[in-house]
Formats: sequence, structure tokens, C-alpha cells
Amino acid sequence: MFAEMGEYEPCGIFTKGHFALITITIMGIFISLKYSINKTKQDIYNIIKWLTISVLVMEILKIIYNIKHNSIYDVNTYVPLYYCSILLYAGALSSFGKGILKRIGDVTLGAGVAIGGIVFIIYPSTSLPIYPAFHILSIHSFLFHGIMIYLGILVNKTKYIELKKEDIKYFASLIGMMCIIALIINHFFNGNLMFISNNFPNNPIEILYKITNGGALYSLIMIAVQMTIPFYVSYYIVKKANYFKKYNI
Repeated sequence: MFAEMGEYEPCGIFTKGHFALITITIMGIFISLKYSINKTKQDIYNIIKWLTISVLVMEILKIIYNIKHNSIYDVNTYVPLYYCSILLYAGALSSFGKGILKRIGDVTLGAGVAIGGIVFIIYPSTSLPIYPAFHILSIHSFLFHGIMIYLGILVNKTKYIELKKEDIKYFASLIGMMCIIALIINHFFNGNLMFISNNFPNNPIEILYKITNGGALYSLIMIAVQMTIPFYVSYYIVKKANYFKKYNI
């Protein structure tokens, strides 16, 4: 469970271990939704708050583990500045922010986290190709992204937040700020936080990198995509789901 990188054969993607983790994650999400889908708005707020505190503690432990086993200069392994890191910031803003800050957190939970979680558990390119299925970092990754999916569904299903098309400005502002900070850190440490500065080999992102020959165009496209596409995909899925529910389709 706590083995060094390369000590044991990695699980890999679309393997028995991968499908086992997907199954366990989906079961956890369904059970959690079953017991929370009819909660009050205050109850949902408390769920968000305590899960946010939990994932923040998990992330701190992950950072300590990665620095100990890698290097403090290897920022890609421990700095929480990737798309899925939005759970940390959105959860904190939703739980402890006020006014616009809370709206940014709520909107991002409703329009961004579930998409990121689903993409990851289907294609966990940052964990299973490196570690065994039940390594601590693999388990952390699936638990973290399972919480993303759970909260994304929960806040929409319970109408804790009702998304509006103009909420894109809140979502984009958080992602944009993360990208600016990531660019600065990437510049000084030759990192690839948010996957916006360098190639990510053996990943679909590599196709875009090769087409654009990297550089500023690649960075701009990656930033623009992350600032907009997840929001609009989530917004229209929620809108269509509400339409079907309203007319019993």
C-alpha cells in the first residue's frame, strides 16, 4: 500500500484492478446519494463542509507523502493545481465563503467537479499507470474523485444550487486564477501544473500538444477549454435533466 514508485507492477488502465476500483467508487457514490438525496439545504451545506475538510486533510497528507518520496522541486507530484483540484477550492469557498466567493464555490461544485471526477475514474492517467490498484495514492485518487462526482450530483439533484448561464463568469474566474498561478510555478520549476505548459505523454492531451507544437497556443487552448467546456457541458446536462423531470419524459 505504501510501496515506492516502481517497486511493484503498476495496475494500468482498463485492467481488472481498474474496474474493481471503478465498481467500488460507483457503489460508494450510490450508497451516499441514497442516504443524503432527501436532506435539507442546511444538511447539504454540512455535508459539503465536512467533506471539504476531509479532502483538505487527505491532500495535506498526500503532499507530505509525495515530498518525502520525491523532491520538493518536483512540483508536478504534490502541488494541488490541476483541474480536479477545484474540489479543494470550490469546497472551501462554498463552505466558508460569503457573497460572491460562496457563489463561485457553489457554481463550481455544481458545474465542474462531477465532470472532472467522471473523466478521471474512466481514465486515471496520473495514478494507475504508476502505482498498483490498492496503493495509498491510487485509493486516495479514487476516493477524491468519487467525492467530486458525489457532490456534483448531490448539489444539482437537491437543487442546492440552480445554475444559470451567466454563472460561467464565476466558474471561469476560479479556473483562470488557478491557471495564472500554475503558469508562474511552471515557469520557475519547469512544471506542468494544470497541464498547460508542457506535453503529457501517453495521454490524449499529447495530440493537441503535437498539433500546436506546444508553446503559447497550446497553453491558451488548454486554459480556455478548462475555463469553459466543463461548465457548459454540466449546465446543459442539468438543464436537460430538469426538463425531462418536469415533463415526466
